[in-house]
Amino acid sequence: MPAEPEPVTVAQIVHRAVEVTDPEGANDALAELLERFEDDDEPVTAVEDFEETMSVGVNSVGDPDVDPELTMAQAVAVYLAHRRDELSENPVELLRLAVRAEFDGHPPAPVDQWLRAQEIDW
Repeated sequence: MPAEPEPVTVAQIVHRAVEVTDPEGANDALAELLERFEDDDEPVTAVEDFEETMSVGVNSVGDPDVDPELTMAQAVAVYLAHRRDELSENPVELLRLAVRAEFDGHPPAPVDQWLRAQEIDW
């Protein structure tokens, strides 16, 4: 009988969101966000309000209104919490999917500018 796959944890979701958004590890706020959640082995499905959990975490390490990478990491994490099957999706595609899902295809101006600078069309 095949074994059930291990549940996806909060730490895995946040790690992937940060990895996708800041592959070089240059953003200090994202490094802090990663550190904040690195030991959270709770299955993401067990978190009652993951969006709120991410909002609190993001706001504790920086200002998403002025840091588009932080905003996108939050969007990717929330997206992946609902679409755990896409955890290993191509990073650019994850960014596109998160923009469409979390911002209805209309990201805030700083995020729009950041995506354009990354040459990512959504």
